[in-house]
Amino acid sequence: MNSHADQTIAGLKLGAQLAEAYLQQIHQRHVAPKPSALTELAALDCELPEQPTRPSDTLSLLDRAGSPATVATTGGRFFGLVVGGALPATVGSRVLNAAWDQLATTQDCSPVALQLERTAARWLLDLLRLPAHASVGYVTGTTMGNFTCLAAARHRQLQKLGWDVEQHGLYGAPPLRVIASEEIHVTVTKVLSLLGLGKQNVLSIETDSNGAMRADKLPELGPDCIVLTQAGNVNSGAIDPIGRIAERAHAADAWVHVDGAFGLWARVNPELNAMTRGIELADSWVTDAHKWLNTPYDCGVAICRHSSAIHAAMSTVAPYFTSDSHVAPKDMVPELSRSARAMDVWAALHSLGREGLGDLIQRCCRHAQMAAHSLRSMGFDIVNDVVLNQVVVSHPTDHHQLAKIAEIVQRSGEAWFGVTHWKQRDAFRLSFSSWATTDEDLERLLNAIQLAARQLGLK
Repeated sequence: MNSHADQTIAGLKLGAQLAEAYLQQIHQRHVAPKPSALTELAALDCELPEQPTRPSDTLSLLDRAGSPATVATTGGRFFGLVVGGALPATVGSRVLNAAWDQLATTQDCSPVALQLERTAARWLLDLLRLPAHASVGYVTGTTMGNFTCLAAARHRQLQKLGWDVEQHGLYGAPPLRVIASEEIHVTVTKVLSLLGLGKQNVLSIETDSNGAMRADKLPELGPDCIVLTQAGNVNSGAIDPIGRIAERAHAADAWVHVDGAFGLWARVNPELNAMTRGIELADSWVTDAHKWLNTPYDCGVAICRHSSAIHAAMSTVAPYFTSDSHVAPKDMVPELSRSARAMDVWAALHSLGREGLGDLIQRCCRHAQMAAHSLRSMGFDIVNDVVLNQVVVSHPTDHHQLAKIAEIVQRSGEAWFGVTHWKQRDAFRLSFSSWATTDEDLERLLNAIQLAARQLGLK
């Protein structure tokens, strides 16, 4: 076995064997790693070898010291951070993608990467019922998706005010007003900082009891405005009244952006249509494929109605624009060099189909409703309206114990979820996002919570 291909195939086979062994025990193991596993991580903190190491030895060390120290997010009992487990087809596509090692930059670099991007884009716009002419860019996640779309918004709104931000920067530029929900996600404020728009320059708009922006509280808008909305409050799952907001904003020539990291996927479920009505009227949208679409990580999508604005903000060539089909991926997102991320999106959508994706969304929402009902019967308070896949749980007599419940459950290995603070109350948050979660997994979660509550003397 001397050829480069043979060496790579040997590494692939061993990696597949180790991954298979890992996945075979994922449903039986602790979700959080055992404390003993963490001590083994010291084996990875070794000195850099002076001489080459056999690939098999490198992979074996990674598996021996690393696999036990993972959090089992790919299983069915992880309920934190709106994290889905990778679908079978996307695990395979990620491996094949690594073997292809494609540079998704231009048509010449990888014809297949561009074909997958264009087809996945067409499917996404159809499923999410967004304008068919919108641009679709593949980024690492909604943080960079927000960066991409808000860079386009900054370009277009300043252009309306007679300023070319790409050529002249922000020195001396007309000020822009950013209007956002008081429930704005921290990553969006980070993006505003990166774009030079400032975290403290945001006008915060009051939300209703479930965390959705109140459209009646919007200020007078104009072409100097960018309005940031949410489809899926990270705590409650609430979706802003984006249709009403967009109608008012467009009458004033303002830009409306939708941070739809997970909530945008509600568009594929007919039962949730009323919540998402009018989202298609916005100017830009972002979502994570690695959340509710259940692809592996580093897979987000930036969608923009105004392709020319995206191109002007992101292009590495002269800022002219012809049509979507002639624009290279490198000129629609921040990175010049990146992997063929659309491959995972294509594989997820192709394997699920329209019906399968709808069923996944519906099943997660059903599990959220079931969990809320059971936890109420145990004496807990459900402090949000369970409109999607998020359940925020507190306690009527001692909400300060919620963090201890989460800690006990995590330590038991039965499940993983995190804590939050919602509407002046300590709480823990359950996110139902994984294709792998079963009714049995839900039962194990609820039993673990009940045992923890009894241990703490909560009734």
